[in-house]
Amino acid sequence: MKDNVQIVGEFIAAWSRLDAVELSNYFTEDGTYHNIPTAPVSGRDNVRRMIAGFIGNWEATDWEIINLFGVGNLVVAERVDHTTVAGSPIDLPVVGIFEMEDSKIKQWRDYFNMPTYTDALTAALSKP
Repeated sequence: MKDNVQIVGEFIAAWSRLDAVELSNYFTEDGTYHNIPTAPVSGRDNVRRMIAGFIGNWEATDWEIINLFGVGNLVVAERVDHTTVAGSPIDLPVVGIFEMEDSKIKQWRDYFNMPTYTDALTAALSKP
């Protein structure tokens, strides 16, 4: 049986496939995804829609793990999310906190500086 750290590591790697259905399947049916600068989203179907919404214009993404560790049902992932939008790279330092239940994500909270992402995204999408 996989441990929680391994599951979160696989979840992080899965982002490179940009498949919202695959990603949402890592969550419990009532799981919550909370990008801390925005409102939380609960329920697997709502999480899937949220993910699909913001990866829609991504061309590629690769999440570099800096530190990944866990204790019991808690997993912490320090990472840099490297994403390409409109041919431009966006690098976002993030810390994710995962609360696991029965080998699924029950709660996921990502802490990052929203302007780091939105400023780079705006610049990428406004290129001629």
